[in-house]
Amino acid sequence: MNWYQLSVKEVFEKLKTSENGIDEAEVKNRLEHYGPNKLAEEEKISKFKIIIHQFTSPLIYILIIAGIVAILLGEYIDSGVIFAVVVLNAIIGFIQEYKAEEGVRALKKMVVPRARVIRGGKEKEINSEELVPGDIVLLTSGTRIPADLRLMHTIELRTDEAMLTGESIPVEKTTAPLKQDKLTPGDQNNMTFMGTIVVSGRAKGIVVETGGKTVLGSIALDVKEIGPVKAPLQEKINHFAKVIGIIVVAASALLFVIGLLIGESVKDMFMIAVAAAVATIPEGLPIVVTIALAVGVSRMARQNAIIRKLHAVETLGSTTVIGSDKTGTLTKNEMTVKLIYDGRHSYEITGSGYEPKGEILLEGMPVEKKDRKNLLQVLRIGLLCNESDVYEEDGQYKVDGDPTEGALIVSAMKAGLSRETEEEHYPQIAIVPFESERGFMATLHKHGDRKFIFAKGAPEKVLDMCTEDMSGNEINKKEILHIAANFAKEGLRVLAFAFKQAPHDSEELTCRDVECPDLKERLIFAGLQGMIDPPRPEAIEAIDGCKKAGIRVVMITGDHAVTAKAIAKKLGIADVGEEVLAGREIEKMDDPELFEKVKNISVYARVSPQHKLRIVQQLKKHGHIVAVTGDGVNDAPALKSAHIGVAMGRTGTDVAKESSDMVLTDDNFASIFNAVKEGRIVFDNIRKVTFFLIPTGIAAILSIIATIFLGVPIPYVPAQILWINLVTNGLQDVALAFEPGEKGIIRRPPRDPQEGIMSRILVERTIIVAFIISAGVVYNFVTELNAGETLEKSRTVAVTTMVFFQFFQAWNSRSELQSVFKINLFSNPFLFYSMVAAFFAQIAVVYVPALQWVFRTESLNVSDWLQIGLMALTVVFVVEVDKWIRRRRIAKS
Repeated sequence: MNWYQLSVKEVFEKLKTSENGIDEAEVKNRLEHYGPNKLAEEEKISKFKIIIHQFTSPLIYILIIAGIVAILLGEYIDSGVIFAVVVLNAIIGFIQEYKAEEGVRALKKMVVPRARVIRGGKEKEINSEELVPGDIVLLTSGTRIPADLRLMHTIELRTDEAMLTGESIPVEKTTAPLKQDKLTPGDQNNMTFMGTIVVSGRAKGIVVETGGKTVLGSIALDVKEIGPVKAPLQEKINHFAKVIGIIVVAASALLFVIGLLIGESVKDMFMIAVAAAVATIPEGLPIVVTIALAVGVSRMARQNAIIRKLHAVETLGSTTVIGSDKTGTLTKNEMTVKLIYDGRHSYEITGSGYEPKGEILLEGMPVEKKDRKNLLQVLRIGLLCNESDVYEEDGQYKVDGDPTEGALIVSAMKAGLSRETEEEHYPQIAIVPFESERGFMATLHKHGDRKFIFAKGAPEKVLDMCTEDMSGNEINKKEILHIAANFAKEGLRVLAFAFKQAPHDSEELTCRDVECPDLKERLIFAGLQGMIDPPRPEAIEAIDGCKKAGIRVVMITGDHAVTAKAIAKKLGIADVGEEVLAGREIEKMDDPELFEKVKNISVYARVSPQHKLRIVQQLKKHGHIVAVTGDGVNDAPALKSAHIGVAMGRTGTDVAKESSDMVLTDDNFASIFNAVKEGRIVFDNIRKVTFFLIPTGIAAILSIIATIFLGVPIPYVPAQILWINLVTNGLQDVALAFEPGEKGIIRRPPRDPQEGIMSRILVERTIIVAFIISAGVVYNFVTELNAGETLEKSRTVAVTTMVFFQFFQAWNSRSELQSVFKINLFSNPFLFYSMVAAFFAQIAVVYVPALQWVFRTESLNVSDWLQIGLMALTVVFVVEVDKWIRRRRIAKS
């Protein structure tokens, strides 16, 4: 259907709809007929593919080959253990990967695109998937268009259709039908298409195609959702595991050769070398990284931060600068008008929030009716040059729309003006919506036989369009701006109001009508209103926390410089004498100058989106890891440029959300701070797992090499090495991913993003621990042999010693510097219960006859257990001493 050729009336008839939209019953019928408004279905999770994926690891190849060789050599018990390990590893891997896939899909569903529609004559917001042909959709600046629409009403609408046409210049839209045949989408100027973006203006359109029948849908029929992208951290871990794997395979090959040289059989040494490689390669590490990231994502979601890109979890922990918007993020977004200037007097308004209770006072006294004419005109303009609404719900007054406009409605209501009455006397004919580039909004109204233009905006902008005040006198711009500056010094956001009579035949309104260069037709200045958006108490606390964490917070706002400074002082971002850098000054600076300025500036005011982008880029050049917040379509470049782009969930545009790495569901700065904390915990936990796995793996090979050089039998058979790997690394490594954050984690300075998985402290400690464990195992093993015990009994002691060393090493790994004795035993119940399970599994291997036969073990007596326990405790003692020394060094520095 060539919808662009039809008039709006013909479209209404074809789709059996009207300006009031369709009712809910009809929506249900059409949803069943047309289906949901979404593109090609996402491919379902293939369980078979996930199972196959578990057998694609080089480690698994080694195990399978070893298992087959063991069968050929007649070692059926060893082959059984090897294949049991392969199957168990596949089961654990399958469960974790399947859960991770489901988690990622569930996460995607948390940020569902929304659309504003008119249904049954009422405006409402719905999930865009619920749109059907015949729905009436409202478009505003920054919206991603949810379906193919035939436009019925536009106000300076321009859309970015680059994704469909490749044309980078925004397209101006109209509503008139086009008669040409076979027009491409790029030439259909009365249509907007699914997936394109509203750059500026407003519009109302009729949904004509949804889902796969849209222009985008026809292109994307064969397109499937891209799978979750690996985080850089996962890539680092995979690379780290491969490097370790190569080293271990080389060491195992060397072990095999040494064994042959001292007379061991090829069969025994082959199995020992394979088992040693399996025990040492940290095959659990990539899985644990995924789990740790998933745990972090889940914890952040509970803190009102939805992670859209996995690398954000890693990067958050090393953030050094947070560049935040002011309104709604650092403040409550509950604007209240406090001061009004009507060209003659300044008035005070009592009350706060959106409840229309309060008085207008002049020098502390109520204002008499005869003195209110000018005052009421200021309030009337604020009330009618307005796209928002104040309503009562569950006993609370709320604003549907912009909080600033909500405050203007409330201030007018406090003076006794009724919105319904005023709209009846001044019906709106046309509107020029507010856009940040132009700095004002205007409306055209009919009043009796006359027509008026009402305008509101930034004082500087509005005053530039005015010549006289309501008394007919020439305005004193300097004096008015001085009054505006005094309002702003008290932390108030200031708006100026103006009006003029329009030609009686005016039916449309454009920017040129408002900004008329003819002095005789310029606006009349009406007055100022100053309102405050109080800081969030939790934001004040979070900023204090950021300072202690070594994170610098900068405010980047479009608000007045003095207002920004006043709020920044209350929040603790800026000191009394600190400089504020304004957009006009940034405009004059080149990048080297701005590079020097961003070192010390904490408050940026009256900035444009381009300024915001430049600020972010210069902070990055200083080596900072930058998180930046944004909610508008124009914030997208800054969000993309920052290391972490943070979009607002409530007030953010679709474009801002899609450019971001993280979405705040409550638009609250404190949620960013909490997410940074969770990011640090995630990286900490990955380090803990690495420190747990690597030393114990190295110790397995070192102990085998040591016994070969000592000329005694090897301390474990292959099945025992595989058992050590299974009982210790099977659950504890995963459990460490669930470690809660350490005390003081947020008071540490941010981590250097270039720092590897292992810090210098952990590398040094890994070497110490690996030697301690291998020496302890070899000592207990040789002691048993020298005491005349059987080889099976000595190996049972060696295996159990290794298992207990790893138990205690898991506790050592819980903190880099804090004493294990100061960590609550049950703060990570998963770790505690996994160790209890592993302990009873080891008891079973030592005492259950069937398992004794499989693993070549013998029963141990009380003195054996005492010897094993005391030896394993040495690793705790040594690490505690190391921690104490390092804590002393830090305290001195």
